[in-house]
Amino acid sequence: MMERRYIEFTTPESAEVVDDTVGAPGDDDVIISVHHAGINRADLLQRMGLYPPPEDASPIPGLEVSGTVAALGKNVSDFAVGDRICALTHGGGYASLAIARADHCLPLPDSMATEQGAALPEALLTVWYNVFERGRLASGETVLIHGGSSGIGSIGIQMARTMGAIALSTAGSSARCAAAAKLGAQYVANHREPDLLGQFSEAGYAGNIDVILDIAGGDLMQTNLDLAAQDGRIVCIGVMRGMQSEINLATVFMKRLTLTGSTLRRLETAERARCFQSIREHIWPAIINGTITPIVDASYPLQKVLEAHQHMQSGRHFGKLVLDCRLI
Repeated sequence: MMERRYIEFTTPESAEVVDDTVGAPGDDDVIISVHHAGINRADLLQRMGLYPPPEDASPIPGLEVSGTVAALGKNVSDFAVGDRICALTHGGGYASLAIARADHCLPLPDSMATEQGAALPEALLTVWYNVFERGRLASGETVLIHGGSSGIGSIGIQMARTMGAIALSTAGSSARCAAAAKLGAQYVANHREPDLLGQFSEAGYAGNIDVILDIAGGDLMQTNLDLAAQDGRIVCIGVMRGMQSEINLATVFMKRLTLTGSTLRRLETAERARCFQSIREHIWPAIINGTITPIVDASYPLQKVLEAHQHMQSGRHFGKLVLDCRLI
């Protein structure tokens, strides 16, 4: 048994550090001594009772971690105790110890800090599954990744470029637009300025975008349909601008568009493992050589999790926010 400390949200506006113990890992699992945990919007929704975890998931929040291997299941041969890794967890990341399946883990390069490692698993899987699997983005095509200043957006721009696609994005200020462009976006529109469609039209991209990754929903959806190319694919993974959209269906069938979406918490374990294998093959070499660099805006001690969540809600961050789980 190993002692653990973790975060429990007793109410949406209160958090406690709780002590317990963790037993031996499952046969296919690793126990990770967590250095850093990534913060995601799903964590905020779970805290507020709007996104309950699946029945088989840990009730402890936190979907991604980085640190060192503390214990191995009997079927695990790819890692050794002490190895530096990052991992997608099925909940349980806001803790000093976390459990993950070995096939949901990635080895950290020696040059990468664990706070950067904690910014990778959820964003890599989100972009790979939604842009390259569901969206079928191919080399030479054009992809619009909304929210280029977010953790997903900042990684997604770099992943698209690595895979030979033309990356476009949106951001909420001229400084954020410039920062997203520096990551490799060929054009970035300011979504806080009027007429987003007009901005892309003036730049020559409206009607020529093959894949769109949408994190906003709501009133943005018709703009996505108008921006899409013939046979375009639009993948919706968030509803920051509302869960209801009014769209012109004629746009869909005249352009032969595909509108789809997903939520990773409902993605089957085997599908996650398959995607991580693809990430190892196609994306991880670019992580190792520094072509893709995770962006961390700020790190908070675990006990200041509510302050970190408020930072995310404010929208002031660029890249990821993480928790330092060693300082409790």
